[in-house]
Amino acid sequence: MQMKTLLEKSKSIVITGHSVGGALASLTALWLLSYHQTIPTPPKVLCITFGSPLLGNKSLSKSLLRQRWAGNFCHVVLKHDIVPRLLFAPLDSMESHLHFFLQYIQLSMISQFNQLPLHVSQEMKSQLFSFALAYTEAVAKVTNENSVAPGLFWPFGSYLLCSEDGAICVDNSVSVIKLLHLMMATGDPCSGSYLEDHLRYGSCVDKLTFQVLMNKGFIQGDVPMSSYEAGLALSLESSGLANQETVSGQAKDCLKAAKQIGVAPPNLNSARLAITLAKITPHRAQIEWYKTCCDKSDDQLGYYDSFKQRQASKRDNQVNMFRIKLANFWDSVITKIDNNQLPHDFHKRWKFINAAHFYQLLVEPLDIAEYYRSGEQYRKGHYLRNGRERRHEIFSKWWKEKDVVEEESKRSKFASLTQDSCFWARVEEARELVEKVRTERDLRNVALLWEDIEEFERYAREMIENMEVSCDVIASNSSYSLWEKQVRLLRSQVHS
Repeated sequence: MQMKTLLEKSKSIVITGHSVGGALASLTALWLLSYHQTIPTPPKVLCITFGSPLLGNKSLSKSLLRQRWAGNFCHVVLKHDIVPRLLFAPLDSMESHLHFFLQYIQLSMISQFNQLPLHVSQEMKSQLFSFALAYTEAVAKVTNENSVAPGLFWPFGSYLLCSEDGAICVDNSVSVIKLLHLMMATGDPCSGSYLEDHLRYGSCVDKLTFQVLMNKGFIQGDVPMSSYEAGLALSLESSGLANQETVSGQAKDCLKAAKQIGVAPPNLNSARLAITLAKITPHRAQIEWYKTCCDKSDDQLGYYDSFKQRQASKRDNQVNMFRIKLANFWDSVITKIDNNQLPHDFHKRWKFINAAHFYQLLVEPLDIAEYYRSGEQYRKGHYLRNGRERRHEIFSKWWKEKDVVEEESKRSKFASLTQDSCFWARVEEARELVEKVRTERDLRNVALLWEDIEEFERYAREMIENMEVSCDVIASNSSYSLWEKQVRLLRSQVHS
């Protein structure tokens, strides 16, 4: 109850945690982000962890990217801290190491002045270091993310990797793992720095700002010619690996991969999409013109049924081509979102929310018409459960979660576009219900079918009374109007 009150009253929430507390902070943030969907104006959530162990596998990492939640997490990791690397090892192979380490950490946290709470032999330090480094190195050699074992722990969100020379921020999971390996590889197995680093995050936070402001410069004294090379050199220096001859080359390659050279940054991708969106607007306008023509046609079929029953005319073929081109554009948007190539708040930008919603109301009826025209319902099942494209599912979610709340007002005329983009899919299912009533012999099944018919009837009637449908729905020869006539006829036969 206290958490719900906090969510309703706060504009932003920051959750932090160290060590295992960092994992708990991440779990709490995930719960808050999931709870977001039930709140009209949810607060912004940011989770910052320090030396947190890994939490989930590759599936969780991908899910967070798809939900646009990865940007809500920042994990701070010191150069040699073993905890963020420890779970790359199989749990059954690390029982003895884990017992020793947890005992050390527990006693360290309750001891004063950072005095070592127990004697740690050089052999024990070396064994634990080599154990963690070996498994981190094995995972770092993975170049194809798709070949990762399903149960393997995997990083998500952004990682702020800190050294005595500064810090670098990386959000590419593969690059994070490679840098975790390279930074740890520069440590001394016998020094115990990987143990002590886990307890030094307080001083790390104090020093970080001062290091960035006062100690930045090029070690070699030569300023690179391009801004890209300058940024790369500063990142390499901040990682503390610039002077490590054995790993500096690998670290530089890793940073290049993390920066995705040759791939446009998210904000630039967003700007380019806005330009492309403007270029495809004429395709949308052509479909709007087609809808107007269908709704005014003497055959009284309406927009949906005209497209479903279309002939091989030039106009019909062009409209279908425009439908496919618009689908390709919006699918490319979803692909960029999945690959983390767009800003984290892209799905909240009104320009794209509005454009996606209008596209969905205009074009999804055509997608439904094509689905039933080609007989896909016989091969896959009905559209709503088995045929709806993922882009439409995502755009429905965007519209439902939009920050702008529209004032409800009673319509004085029918909508230009039916406000339920899946209305015609529901009509197609209702048509099948009528056919089943005609052939069904079991009275109990007949009664259940009539319940479903009446439920759709109430839904459709409410949509029409509220004028939330386009005029094509009530066209005299539309699928819906014909369905209504069939239901009236069926009722009269039942009662006669």
